Amino acid sequence: MSKTSLMKLNILVMKTLVGITLLSVALLVSASATASQAKITDVHLCCKSCVSGVQTAIEKVPGAKAEVDQDAGTVTLSGPDDGTVQKAADALIAAGYFGKSSDSKLILDAKNGAKGQKVQSLKIEGVHLCCGKCVKAVDHAVKSVPGVKEQTAAKGAKSFEVTGDFNDKDVLDALQKEGLSGKVAK
Repeated sequence: MSKTSLMKLNILVMKTLVGITLLSVALLVSASATASQAKITDVHLCCKSCVSGVQTAIEKVPGAKAEVDQDAGTVTLSGPDDGTVQKAADALIAAGYFGKSSDSKLILDAKNGAKGQKVQSLKIEGVHLCCGKCVKAVDHAVKSVPGVKEQTAAKGAKSFEVTGDFNDKDVLDALQKEGLSGKVAK
C-alpha cells in the first residue's frame, strides 16, 4: 500500500471516528432530554430515618432516583421517563409519605379507602411512624379534624386507631396536609 493511500485511509478512519463520537454525543443529549423530573414539596421529613425511608422506597423503583432535602421538606424524583417518576411517586406514597407535586402530569393519589362518611372509629395503616416527631405530626393532624377525640399512633406502629365522631376522609386529608399518607385498614 502506498504512503498516499495509507494517509487517505487514516483520514477516512479519523472522519469515521469523529462521526461516531458526534453521533454518540447527540444520542446522549437526546436521551437526557427525554428524562423526567418532579419536585414534591411539603413532605414530612423530620429526621434522618424519614430521609432513609424515602430513599429506600425510591430505590425499589428501577431507574428512579430521589434527591431529599430534609430542611426544605422536598423530594425531587427523577427517572428516564414520566412513567418511572410516577412509579417512584407511588412508592413514596406507599411508604407513608405525601406532598404536593410541581408537575401537573405527576398524580399523587393515596388511594386511601376513605368513603367521606361519619364514623366513630377508624383504623389507619401505612403511615410512616419512625420516631416521636412523626407520632406528634400524626397527633397534630388527626386532632385538627372536628370530632376526633383520641388516636393511638406510636413509634414504629404499622397501624393505629382514631376515635370520636368524625368524617373518615377528613382524617386522611389532614394526614396528607402534614406530608404523610395512610389508608383505611381492612
